[in-house]
Amino acid sequence: MNGNRNAARALARAALTVGLAAMAAWGASAFAQAKQAAPKAATKSAAFDASTCLGCHAPVRAFYVSGKHKTVGCNACHDGTASHLADASKRPATKTDLATCGGCHQNQYKSYAQMDWHRNARFEKKQMTGPAPNPAYDLLMTPHGFTKEHNLPRGHTFALLDQYVVDRAFGGRFAPRDTWRYLGLTGDFKVWDVAYDLYPENSDQKVFKPGTAAAANPVCLSCKTQDHILEWAYMGDPVPEAKWSRTSKVVEAAKAVNHSLNCIFCHDPHAAKPRIVRDALIDAVTRTDAPTLYSQDPRKTKVEVKDMGVRGFTRKIGMLERYDGRLQCGQCHVEYNCNPGFNPSTGEPITMADRRTNYFPFVDVSNILKAYDGIQFRDFRNQFTGAALWKAQHPDVETYYNSKHEKLGIDCAACHMPRVKDDKTGKFYTSHWQTNPKNYLKETCLRCHNQWDEKQARYVIESMASHYQGKVRHAEFWLAQFINKFAPAQRVGISDEALKAARAKHGEAHAHWEWWTAANGASFHNLDLAKESLAKSVKASQDGIKILDDAIKTKQTAVAPATAPASAPK
Repeated sequence: MNGNRNAARALARAALTVGLAAMAAWGASAFAQAKQAAPKAATKSAAFDASTCLGCHAPVRAFYVSGKHKTVGCNACHDGTASHLADASKRPATKTDLATCGGCHQNQYKSYAQMDWHRNARFEKKQMTGPAPNPAYDLLMTPHGFTKEHNLPRGHTFALLDQYVVDRAFGGRFAPRDTWRYLGLTGDFKVWDVAYDLYPENSDQKVFKPGTAAAANPVCLSCKTQDHILEWAYMGDPVPEAKWSRTSKVVEAAKAVNHSLNCIFCHDPHAAKPRIVRDALIDAVTRTDAPTLYSQDPRKTKVEVKDMGVRGFTRKIGMLERYDGRLQCGQCHVEYNCNPGFNPSTGEPITMADRRTNYFPFVDVSNILKAYDGIQFRDFRNQFTGAALWKAQHPDVETYYNSKHEKLGIDCAACHMPRVKDDKTGKFYTSHWQTNPKNYLKETCLRCHNQWDEKQARYVIESMASHYQGKVRHAEFWLAQFINKFAPAQRVGISDEALKAARAKHGEAHAHWEWWTAANGASFHNLDLAKESLAKSVKASQDGIKILDDAIKTKQTAVAPATAPASAPK
C-alpha cells in the first residue's frame, strides 16, 4: 500500500515539474517576444549621407529636406543601403515595423502597444449582451460570412492577428502557436511569431473546418497593415510591376506581412508630417462624380496627392495640411467595400478584378444605398427573402460627421488620443493608446465638461449607450418580423410585383439597421443620427409587412371563389 502511495506521489511531483517547466518555457517565450520588440534609436545622418539616395529618389527629396527627419539617415529605416548603392538592382529593405519609429518616439510607441484589459478578445457581437445578438443576427444576415464570427474590435496591435484567426476570414487555416494562451499576449509583436499555417501545402483560399468561411482578400489586408505599401499599385490594380494586387492569392499576401497598423499609415516617414495612404480614401476625396462628406465639408483639410511610383507603377499618398482624424482614422474606421459581390440590376458577378471591390463611398447612412446604386453593387442576397443587401464595415467617421462634437471642431484624437503627461520627464505627448475615452476621462471629457466628475461623465456615456441599444433592438425586432413574413407570402404565391416592392423595402430597412451593428461607439459619436436612422428602419419594415399582408389578402380573395364548395341542389 505504502509503495503505491509513494509511486503516486512521485508521479504527481514529476507531472508538476513538467507542468512548471512548460509554463516557464511559455513565459520565457512571451518575454522573448516582448524583448524582441524593444525599439532602438534611429541612426542619424552623421553616419550616413542621404544626398546620394536623394539624387535618384526625387519624390522623396522634397519631403526629406523640409521635414523634421532630415537629420535621420536613410539607413535608419532601410536595411541593405550599402549594397543598393554599390548595385542599384539590389533593393534595400524598408522597415515597416512600429519599433523602428519607437526608437525615437518611445512614449508614443509604448502607449500604442498598451493593453486594454476591459475589451475581451473574440467578444462576438452575436452574444445576448452584444450589439447584434442572435437569433436575429443570423436571420437577418445569412448567408453572409459575418454570421460565422462577428467580433467587437480590440487594440490596434491585434488588428492583423485577429483577422487571421477569426472564423470568417481564412476557413480555419491559420492558428496561434500557443493555442488559446495567445490571448494573454501583450505589447507589439510580429504576427508570424504568434500564428502559423495549419495547411502550408497549398495557398488556395478555401474552407478547411466546419463553421468557418474563407472571405478574406488582399484589399482586406490594406486596412490592417501597410507592410506591402511599396509593392501595391494604386487601388490594388493588377499590373505586372507590382507584386501584390486585388487579384493576388490572399493566403500568400497574408503570409508576406507581419505588422499591424504601421505608423506610416498616418505619418510620412520622410517629411514627418500627416498623411493618408489608403488608396480608396484618396480616390474618395479626389473624385467628383458624386458628393461625399469630404467634398461637402466647408472645413475640410486640404489633401495634396503625390504620385510616389518609382518602381514602374502608380502609387499615391495624400499629404495633409494638418492632422485630421476624420481622414487619418477614416482610412479604416469607415464603411468601405473590400470584397466581390454582384450587380443588383443584372445579377452579374463582380470579381476582385473590378475596382468596385476597393471602394469608399464616404457618405452618411441616409445616402449609403444611393452610393452603391450609383456603382451598381450589392454584397449578398438574404437567404430567406432573396433581397439584394449591402454589408456594412465600420462607418465610424461618417457617423461622427455633422454631430455636435464634430461641428465644434473636436477631432477624433481629442477623445481617443489625448495629450498626456510623462511622469518621468514632465513633458506632454500624444497618447497612441487609441482606446475608449472612458479609460482616461480626465484628459478627455472633463477637459471641457468640468462641471462633472469622472463618475458623472461615465454615467452619461453609459446611459446614452443603453438608450441606443434599445433603439437597435427595436429596429431588429421589426426587421425580423418582416423577414419572417416572406415565407407565408411566397407559399400563397403572391405576385412578382409585390415581392419586388417588399424586397426593396427590405434593402432599405436592412441598411438603416446594419449600419448601426457595424459602427463602433455610435451612441456617443452621433446618437441623434442613430435614432433617426433606426426609426427609418422600423418604418421601412412595417411598410414592407403591409405590402406582404395586402398581397396575401389579395391572393386569398382571388383564390376563394374558385375553391368555394358547390351549393346544394334546389
